Amino acid sequence: MQREYPVAPLVGVGAVIVNEGRVLLVQRATEPALGRWSIPGGLIEIGEMLTGAVIREVLEETGLEVEPIELVELLDRIHRDGDRVRYHYVIADYLCRVTGGTLKAASDAAAVRWVERAEWNSHSALILDPITVRVIEAGWQRATTLDWQALDGPGGKTR
Repeated sequence: MQREYPVAPLVGVGAVIVNEGRVLLVQRATEPALGRWSIPGGLIEIGEMLTGAVIREVLEETGLEVEPIELVELLDRIHRDGDRVRYHYVIADYLCRVTGGTLKAASDAAAVRWVERAEWNSHSALILDPITVRVIEAGWQRATTLDWQALDGPGGKTR
C-alpha cells in the first residue's frame, strides 16, 4: 500500500481516548506527522472493520486495550505537494474508553502521554494541528454527556 503519492485515498482510524479528565496523545515517529502529537490511530487492514482497526492501532501504539464507543467524526486529511497529492487519508475517529493494558509507547509512536484539557486546548508545546484539536474537543464534549454506567451494564465497570 503506497502511502506517499497514492493512487487512491487510504482509509484510517483514530481514537479519542478520554480517561479521568484527560485525553491520550501519541507523538508520531513516522511521516506524514513525524514528531507531532496526535490521537492514536492508523490505517485499516484489508478485511478489517473500522472498530477492529481502532482497537488494534491503539494497542499497537500505546499498549492499551480500548472499547470504541461511537464515531466522533469522519474526515479527509489531504496533504498537497504543489499540484500533486502527497497524502490522502479518509479517517474515522472514534470516542474510546480504556478497558485494560499497560501504557507504553510502541509501534510508530515515539511517546505517549495523558494530557489535561488546558494543555491540548491551548498554545502549548504539544503543537496540535487545528483538525486534531477539533476532533479531540468533539470527543471530549461527547464523553462528558455519556452515561458511562449505562454503557457498563449491570454491575458496572470503572473507566
